[in-house]
Amino acid sequence: MDAVKLLLVGLDGLRIDRAFGTGLAPNLDALAAAGHFVRSEVEGPTISGPSWATILTGATHAEHGIDDNLMRGHRLAEHPDFLTRAWQRDPSTTTYAAAGWPNLTDPAGAGPIVRLRREQIDAGQHGVVSLNGELYGYRAVDPEIAARARLALAHAGPDLSFVYFCETDDAGHYFGVFTPQYDEALGNSDRHVGTLLDAVDARVRQFGETWVVAATTDHGHVDAGGHGGGAPEETQTFLLASVRGGELPPSLPERLAPREYVDWLLELRTGLGGGPGHAAAAEVSVGVA
Repeated sequence: MDAVKLLLVGLDGLRIDRAFGTGLAPNLDALAAAGHFVRSEVEGPTISGPSWATILTGATHAEHGIDDNLMRGHRLAEHPDFLTRAWQRDPSTTTYAAAGWPNLTDPAGAGPIVRLRREQIDAGQHGVVSLNGELYGYRAVDPEIAARARLALAHAGPDLSFVYFCETDDAGHYFGVFTPQYDEALGNSDRHVGTLLDAVDARVRQFGETWVVAATTDHGHVDAGGHGGGAPEETQTFLLASVRGGELPPSLPERLAPREYVDWLLELRTGLGGGPGHAAAAEVSVGVA
């Protein structure tokens, strides 16, 4: 059986109660209706650096040592991201990452949390897109991330991918979560998710592939906007997983900690028949744009 593909979409600062069941995010609602939704709580500070490090590496806050977005003294060398771990276990695995937050994918940034792996880039096994939403704004950068990721998924079909959007977090900070601006950011982010789903579904139809498509967030926001504290609106997170071109297994977890997200997704992929894959990885665009 061909390798089952895995796409994890990161939606920064997404408030669950503002996104799901509100009509503002129909693609996410459809994923939830067809998939499995698990609510959880952030481990460690409700800040993007520590939260995404926990989600993407499977390491706890104490293990990776990241307390804030400066990420000084991190121990990421000891805790590789899930794309890297999958490649280490099976060197034929192809991977892809695209993000507009430099801490995630830019080798000149504070991490990056997702390793560059230059040798695999040169060999066509790993693709990285790193743009700078902090400089240009995520409302401008997220659509570019979506467009590039759509091409990568459609034409290369990497075995494992991580694609990140941050407009919702920006809107939460500047305007609060019960505002027209946050509603608009939710709608834009949901359309980006739909763009990726279109690429996945086209491959399912054309090649008969099976894809695990998952979405998550790193933290929430208080009503007025902002995070970093311990209020339930800030500590909320979730994992949503669905299968395109196949079905979820009958036994699914009722609870998962953020550190368990990627391990469970990798286990799900394996259980559905995921194995070595040989598709070429996607375009490489590293640096600031």
